[in-house]
Amino acid sequence: MEIKALYDIFRQSSGVNTDSRTIRSGELFFALKGENFDGNSYALKALEAGAVAAVVNDTLEDEDPRLIKVQDSLSTLKELAAYHRQNVLGDKHLTVIGLTGTNGKTTTKELIRSVLSKKFKVTATEGNLNNDIGVPLSVLKMTEGTQIGVIEMGANHPDDISALTPVSQPDFGLITNVGKAHLLGFGSFDGVKKAKGQLYDYISLHGRAVFVNADDPTLVSMAAERGLEMIPYGIDYQHVTILPVTEEYPTLRLNAFGRTIATHLVGAYNTSNVLAALRIGDFFGVPLDDAIDAVESYVPTNNRSQMVRTGKNIVIEDAYNANPSSMKAALDNFEMVSAPSKVVMLGNMGELGEDSLSEHVALLKRLSEMNLQGIFLVGGEFEKARATVNVGKYFPDSSSLAQWLGENPIEGAAILVKGSRSTGMEKVMPLL
Repeated sequence: MEIKALYDIFRQSSGVNTDSRTIRSGELFFALKGENFDGNSYALKALEAGAVAAVVNDTLEDEDPRLIKVQDSLSTLKELAAYHRQNVLGDKHLTVIGLTGTNGKTTTKELIRSVLSKKFKVTATEGNLNNDIGVPLSVLKMTEGTQIGVIEMGANHPDDISALTPVSQPDFGLITNVGKAHLLGFGSFDGVKKAKGQLYDYISLHGRAVFVNADDPTLVSMAAERGLEMIPYGIDYQHVTILPVTEEYPTLRLNAFGRTIATHLVGAYNTSNVLAALRIGDFFGVPLDDAIDAVESYVPTNNRSQMVRTGKNIVIEDAYNANPSSMKAALDNFEMVSAPSKVVMLGNMGELGEDSLSEHVALLKRLSEMNLQGIFLVGGEFEKARATVNVGKYFPDSSSLAQWLGENPIEGAAILVKGSRSTGMEKVMPLL
């Protein structure tokens, strides 16, 4: 089936769904196949549940006329999204901002959404659905009423961004930062730069400009090398002051633009994320008062930069992901926290390949130099690293730490909880 014919079916549907368990009447089902699942096996079930049609791989033998057989359903999903991106507003052009980076992508995207929503109808990536499935699904959620799209793109491998930009087709780009993450997939820090830089590559050929942290020489150099128009922001560039963290004001506060901005975010490392959102708002004509109100009203979710006052402790929960650069930022911020007792509970940093041991050893050295009353480490990478730097108390998994905390409760402390998603550090939260 030609993509235009499939697009006509999509436009008459109530949307796209890739999960047969949640199909609603009128949706178009895409049967995707992965290492541990095969949606083709559930295509007929999706039709029975009310799907108007099901896009399946052409190896499926069933002859139901509602089955649309293609060579590769994921490739077709991307092709459909790209076609929709070009035609969603008919003859008019829809402005799309694409963003990626090592850390802060989702928080920055949510801040941008909040700021731009003060003036525009915005369609943005939901949660962190930023991979080769999430990006086309996000694009396909854009409607005739969408005025600006904000699409987050993640990358674990060298060519992930280059595969996603033709789907989202951003006019403007933003790389939050470039740091050490997914080294197993990228091979080196230079590999990370090259992978993230594919967003700049696309903008240089097809887009208009990039929003760049002017305080980050790596990003400035990457944009300059490509001859890109830069729309700058930054702490030093915009003469912003980060206010001290106190027990009364434990979250991020800034002196900027002649006023104090009080956020619900934890960590000085979120300052650049806030400034990026405000700069984008300014570029698109959102009044400063409205933009600041959006930033101050935004409350983080999903274990990202959250401060929780429990009945026993003050907990900084940043347990969604971890890599060397985000760990450094979290510990730098935690050092600024004033509290009589400070405790860290850290899970493995994942996907670091041959650099994993050295990076975990470096982290333990950093912890040994901090004034901490408790260090709790979760995961086998820390066990290996402790053979070199023997600090803290080790647990093989977060469930073991949670059990220990149940028998040895901690009270009256400021606690940082952070780790890669695979360690599930949120399991300790009920015990704190």
